[in-house]
Amino acid sequence: MRSTILRFCLALSLALGGIVMSSAPSLAQAAGTKGPSGLPLPRFVSLKSKRVNLRIGPSTDYSVSWLYLKSGLPVEIIQEYDNWRRVRDADGTEGWVSQTLLSGERTAVAAPWMRGNGPDVYVNMRRDSQPTAAVIAKLEPGVVIALEECNGNWCRAEADGLKGWVAQSEIWGAYPGEAFR
Repeated sequence: MRSTILRFCLALSLALGGIVMSSAPSLAQAAGTKGPSGLPLPRFVSLKSKRVNLRIGPSTDYSVSWLYLKSGLPVEIIQEYDNWRRVRDADGTEGWVSQTLLSGERTAVAAPWMRGNGPDVYVNMRRDSQPTAAVIAKLEPGVVIALEECNGNWCRAEADGLKGWVAQSEIWGAYPGEAFR
């Protein structure tokens, strides 16, 4: 039974771009605070390495609960302890990662909550940051995109060398109303 579950998790990991899923309790520091690093909590970052161990505690002494197999995936830092960061991914999975495996580069996932809703469900990438602008690409839910900037409603993004604008409400990787360059 256990080997069947592990094979299922591995297959699911490959289907989701290298995320092995599990569940763990959440313990986030208060929103809008600054962590020991002086940076705001919570905040979005991305995975720097192709292989990142997600641990159940803030040390290599703790066991690995997940293994991410794709660099560039967005994660949300929700807590800091020494050189360790407690992160949450787009599926809600939480654990600890060494800060050396994280990057300040901003990325996002196109509407992960819409995965499995059918073949005709897309996030539109538009030429300009307006709902009436021409659609230049249709992104499948779960696609990882690089974020260049967000204005609070729209984010300028890149996917497979194509640059355009996506509605901020249709991605996971930028907070509602957040603006940055």
